[in-house]
Amino acid sequence: MLTDVQIQFDPGALILLNGILAFMMFGVSLTLKPDDFRQILRAPIAPGIGLIAQFIVLPALTAWFTWAFDIDPELALGMILVASCPGGSFSNIMTHIGRGNVAVSVSMTAVSSLAAIIMTPFNFMLYGQLNPATRELIQNIAISPIEILMLTTLVLAIPLILGMVVGQRFPRFAIRSDKPFRVLSLLVFFAFIVIAVRNNFSVFMEHMASFALLVIAHNALALGIGTLAGYGAKLARADRRAVTLEVGIQNSGLGLGILFTFFPEYGSMMIIAAFWGVWHLVSGLSLALIWHRRTQLRETAYVQG
Repeated sequence: MLTDVQIQFDPGALILLNGILAFMMFGVSLTLKPDDFRQILRAPIAPGIGLIAQFIVLPALTAWFTWAFDIDPELALGMILVASCPGGSFSNIMTHIGRGNVAVSVSMTAVSSLAAIIMTPFNFMLYGQLNPATRELIQNIAISPIEILMLTTLVLAIPLILGMVVGQRFPRFAIRSDKPFRVLSLLVFFAFIVIAVRNNFSVFMEHMASFALLVIAHNALALGIGTLAGYGAKLARADRRAVTLEVGIQNSGLGLGILFTFFPEYGSMMIIAAFWGVWHLVSGLSLALIWHRRTQLRETAYVQG
């Protein structure tokens, strides 16, 4: 077990990280409308399939994957925590770039962010207990799911509601600030990760081989689950792309917030969440650009034909 991995951080970083998460959620929510939630009721198949893949299939297969391949318990628990988080806030932009169904993406982001208040602590504790490799470790953590629920409420639910209220009250501000908020949030989040890596550079380099391939494989699993779910439900191409990115782009920042708040002594789990926060943006954007290019070529061929 990689229990010797120790991450050094300033206690003030905890407040900063949770503030960043709340800020990101507020910015994303500015352009959300109540209709985005009603979208699932009007056309439930695509977002419903995506949410099942995200909150049921991904955590379950992650737990099985870590058990089947005998992953170190700390690394395994970090993977289970990331898999238990809702979709990431940048999936909407990537869906737009990849010519996916943005309405499906936005509705899934909205609902998954609220559902995460319950589902993230539930899945984390459930699969942490079910996986024999992580059972002892999660029992030693001895944390109440209620405490995680309170954190997710503070950094997800409250900013989401405030963002929607402000967006509805000041629609011009919401439209103008949407892109700057997303860009600024991404830059600040990256800056936080860069500082964390710089302060613990030797630890990251020493254990690079232990977690890099795991995160890449785990992210590929998530993207694959989203893709297969879309094909299995016979969704339209644009809907499949939205579901794929929603399942594959996880809110690893929330995972880091939970780790910094409750498990600061488990450095391996933090490394998993931090590297995921960088890698899923690389993989998701690459996939979106490939889809964008394919759509352009298809449209060009159609016009010329």
